[in-house]
Amino acid sequence: MLIYIIKRLLLTIPVLFGIATITFILIYIIPGDPTSGIVGERVNAQTLQQIREEMGLDKPFHIQYFCYLNRVIHGNLGRSFSTKQEVTETIIEKFPNTLKLAISAMVIAILLGLPMGIFAAVTRNSIWDRLTMVSAVLGISTPVFWFGLLLIFIFSIKLGWLPASGMGDGDILYLILPATTLGLRSVALIARITRTSILEILGEDYIRTARAKGLKESVVIFKHTLKNSLIPIVTIIGLDFGSYLNGSVLTETVFGWPGLGRYAVEGIIKRDIPVVMGVVLFGAFVFVIVNLIVDILYHFLNPKIRVK
Repeated sequence: MLIYIIKRLLLTIPVLFGIATITFILIYIIPGDPTSGIVGERVNAQTLQQIREEMGLDKPFHIQYFCYLNRVIHGNLGRSFSTKQEVTETIIEKFPNTLKLAISAMVIAILLGLPMGIFAAVTRNSIWDRLTMVSAVLGISTPVFWFGLLLIFIFSIKLGWLPASGMGDGDILYLILPATTLGLRSVALIARITRTSILEILGEDYIRTARAKGLKESVVIFKHTLKNSLIPIVTIIGLDFGSYLNGSVLTETVFGWPGLGRYAVEGIIKRDIPVVMGVVLFGAFVFVIVNLIVDILYHFLNPKIRVK
């Protein structure tokens, strides 16, 4: 197991190298001057040129690219063009906020999605099954930003129960709306995958045998079926959780949540290259780690799956 984990961690090096290269090229070829986005359009050409030289933006592409890689290899993601703060320090500062939001959203998604999927499976082809699946489709197809604005309108503006934006002093009331918004899509996905996976397992011979022995239906579902249905469910949870940790751009922007997603949006708007590159690289690393944890969980959920 330890050798497998080390191999997977070593594989992150070429992955991060590829992502850094592609992201750097995309940022470089986008039209526009990063200095204009930072100091504005009213600065004269001489001042802009001076700022470009200070930032190293006057150098050829390959020089900028290798200078950036050299800094990253030494653990330095650079300084923000606009705030002059170290990108690494800012990411470390904002990541706990994103982590807090991601965990809350995933808890909501699991607590709602899993029971919905089980209920739909055990009531297959009934009106309750159809209503549950229609709700899941609505959840998947509803735009996140629209659902977030709807929650703000109802619970903040009309009812005045919950704050509309920010995270205050860490009060849980500030977390409810953004976590619910972020978890909506995962609720729907988990419900659909759970239903499909359980129905597939219910058709297996050992389930018929368990029922033939006279076991209670609850024992058949929760002990014999659900456990063997968890691998695709864990996969979905891992993928969604990894994407949340990368920074939930829309949700954090709508609710003014000071996490990585909002930080990335500010960097994109200002064409702040070190910020965008730093968030992308950090997000890719987090995603690889989350997928590694999911692969390890496979082994514990089903010992027949060997780690190689």
